[in-house]
Amino acid sequence: MSHELVLGLGGCVDFEIAWDARALEELAAKHHIGVADLDSGIAVEDERSLMRSLLAFVRDGVGGERFIPSSDIAIAFASRFPCKVTLGGTCVRAALAIARLGVPSLVHLVSIDDNVRRLLSPGIDYISSATRDTLDPHLIVQFPAGATVALSDGVVRAEHPNRIIYVNDPPNRDLVLSAELPQALDGARAFLPAGFNVMRDPDLLRDRLASLQSAMTRLPADAVVFYEDAGFHDNAMRQIVSSDFRGRIDVHSLNEDELQSYLGRRIDLLDVEDVVTALAEFAPYAIAPTVVVHTKYWSLAHGERASDVAAALAGGVDLASTRYCHGDDFTAADLAGIRGGPVHPGGLAFAAGIVERLGNRVACVPGRLLDVPSPTTIGLGDTFVGGFLATLVRGPLGLEPSAENA
Repeated sequence: MSHELVLGLGGCVDFEIAWDARALEELAAKHHIGVADLDSGIAVEDERSLMRSLLAFVRDGVGGERFIPSSDIAIAFASRFPCKVTLGGTCVRAALAIARLGVPSLVHLVSIDDNVRRLLSPGIDYISSATRDTLDPHLIVQFPAGATVALSDGVVRAEHPNRIIYVNDPPNRDLVLSAELPQALDGARAFLPAGFNVMRDPDLLRDRLASLQSAMTRLPADAVVFYEDAGFHDNAMRQIVSSDFRGRIDVHSLNEDELQSYLGRRIDLLDVEDVVTALAEFAPYAIAPTVVVHTKYWSLAHGERASDVAAALAGGVDLASTRYCHGDDFTAADLAGIRGGPVHPGGLAFAAGIVERLGNRVACVPGRLLDVPSPTTIGLGDTFVGGFLATLVRGPLGLEPSAENA
């Protein structure tokens, strides 16, 4: 069966823990963690170093992804909190989001278990390279704006909501490709390759890139290849992707945290000149003629196809905004409500300014002005990708029979 949207390359099971400041304070006291101990760049080796890392991300109000030496650390930490089991991975979260609106897709998986079989929505088909069931959960901590954790010598406070992921996932680290993938690409109109960020073996990564690019020769000439970047556990792997994965990629997409990671500096996201400079600095790293950057204030496309994907940018922004406000169980009516709501005034001014500055080489859509007490920050970039690609291939979303009414 042919699928217009083929989304890869690996999904996972997520353990989403509920935010509990008191439990975090107790753990910080147990491990004698003070303000000076916080370090978002520390190698996570045990529960204490995980806490030092986690609280540093909360302090900075930013998201990220970090490697842990064993899934047992994630499972043990999650057992201390109320925990929700969900499915993750860019391809799976993108597929789940658009399935809520009746848009079907095919996902490529590298691991499988009963959680995956139970939680995949109707309308999502899959192929998998897994030969047996495994469980290596990704530990996800989501924190709201204003979240505070009291330490012995100070208080950690989050200015912005975000999430941090801790992971050791051998199937995704090896990223074995299914023998069915080339045939699956035969009739695709859009293909999402993502998930290289957890790989750690340079030779294995080069092999996977070579095999993937061979499979991609089966894509129709007009198919769009959309590469979603991510927080690499090892920047040496990012450099291999930058050098080896070229030639058939149409869009290179990333969020503000990933862009800042490439550049090694913070960016004022509402300063047109700073963002223009950042786009120029990123150009040597881009593996596609069009770069998409999605942020909480705006999303833009810069390069050859910028004007062609303006509607897709809006589709991504609105779907991610809907999930931010309504969580995983949003409806087409929720999406319509978001579309009828206000846009972020700073994002609106920025969008006008950067278009004036760069002309038709850029398209920019302001984010929505959102204020909800318990936002969903996990997987918003993945949801943006799903909204972008589904809109690009099928037009405006929310007009299909929704999953809950199918």
